[in-house]
Amino acid sequence: MTAIQIGYARCSKDKQDLTVQQEALAKLGVSPDRIYTDRGLTGSNRQRPGLDQALAAVRRGDTLVVPKLDRLARSVPDARDIADALQARGVKLALGASLYDPEDPVGKMFFNVLATFAEFEGDLIRLRTREGMAIARAKGKLRGKQPKLSEKQQKELCRMHETGQYSISDLAELFSVSRPTVYRTLSRNHKE
Repeated sequence: MTAIQIGYARCSKDKQDLTVQQEALAKLGVSPDRIYTDRGLTGSNRQRPGLDQALAAVRRGDTLVVPKLDRLARSVPDARDIADALQARGVKLALGASLYDPEDPVGKMFFNVLATFAEFEGDLIRLRTREGMAIARAKGKLRGKQPKLSEKQQKELCRMHETGQYSISDLAELFSVSRPTVYRTLSRNHKE
């Protein structure tokens, strides 16, 4: 059986582009049809369908290739768990062009340093986000989740519901919102 390379790419936001990572994987010899991706999922979230598919696709002797370690994991324990599970299955891990060798003490130390930096970077991003939100909140620019319907739409929805001609599902479809949004609107306006 021939060893193959399986690639994995990830971005944290839905609108981010994976092209650079996919091109990097292709340059490393990964076939485009063997690249698994996750979009809109952070590296600290272990529930990633693309990662699960990539891990399921690799077999003994294969290599899982990621452009950078932070694409695979954003915490030291998670990175270690993935690397240890791959090693136990006889699968190699390549971080860019470097093959991770868990038997080599220097390679193991370097891997742990990279994982520490990936975790640190994730912590800094979360810290900056919280700081930015606190500043925006203090300036009155962060007001929380905005209602799906305007005041006028809410009143019309309630009026239509009171006629008894429209079901909750009908109202949800007419106003292009979910049924829970209709329920919340009705209960909020019923209290007033």
